[in-house]
Amino acid sequence: MSILRKLRASGPRLLPELDDVKLGRVRRQLNSTGLPGQSGIQIDQIERLLQESGTDWDRRTHRLAVLAEAAAPSGLARTWRMRRPQSGDAMVFEAWVELVRGRHDGRMEQARTVADDCRRAAEALPEDPAPWVVLLGILRLIRAESRELFAVWHEVTSRDPWNREAHLQMLRYLSPEECGSRSGQLEFLDAVRGGVPSNAPAVGVELTALVDEHARTVARGGVEALLVRRQWTNHRATRALETALANWPRAGHLRYAAALADLNLLAFALVQAGRPREGAGVFDLVGDTVTPWPWSLDGEPLRQFSYWQAKALG
Repeated sequence: MSILRKLRASGPRLLPELDDVKLGRVRRQLNSTGLPGQSGIQIDQIERLLQESGTDWDRRTHRLAVLAEAAAPSGLARTWRMRRPQSGDAMVFEAWVELVRGRHDGRMEQARTVADDCRRAAEALPEDPAPWVVLLGILRLIRAESRELFAVWHEVTSRDPWNREAHLQMLRYLSPEECGSRSGQLEFLDAVRGGVPSNAPAVGVELTALVDEHARTVARGGVEALLVRRQWTNHRATRALETALANWPRAGHLRYAAALADLNLLAFALVQAGRPREGAGVFDLVGDTVTPWPWSLDGEPLRQFSYWQAKALG
């Protein structure tokens, strides 16, 4: 047993910030009980955290996504926008909070108004892909025409070619469950696979598609669901798993903000493929940082993760 594993005393935890310690501190502040004057402190903390990200668009996008989720139940985003009406950061943050609420509700009553806010934020932050990432999410939620989505996709990728959030948004939009088809999704994956570097933030998009396909098959039930493991033996799945196994667990290889989320994804995929022992190195890198998805596909995430981590590392 490694020293790292001996030191793990807290056990697996769901940490939206993953290994971003500064982000975790601010997220916990946003989730704490409100006190007089606390909103001003929280806004200052968010501003500093985003400013610190500079032009690391990957880190900045991750921080915005986590903080927007944490702030969605409160009126903090509106307070910030009213306090700094010309701030591009305040604009994009409020738009992202509205997107989070829309995802939770399954609809956005003022989608086009929020979309206009994204465009204003883009004018204030011309180099930043984040306003376009939020707009992409809004258009996906309202099932906009593909022509409109691809125009926004171009805006994102011209600023940040391997933006993880944008790639996942397009993947799900092009799925059979939403506005696309399996063939259209495969065309998108082929295009991504042909150019994505092995350590880019979007490197997990193909494995995400395979896990989505796995979940789709299980949801249909019947004999096909009972034999779902066979999906992991076809050429596309085995190639994706072997490529990920060869690269992702290498020390220091994955350095982007959501790397631990993709390592969770790989560990889950190996379990579904009946290869948990091969994931020992992956589980070791993940440590105790668990992501709800995809572990929730099989039950309670922490329980599922703990069970399979013990199997892999035992």
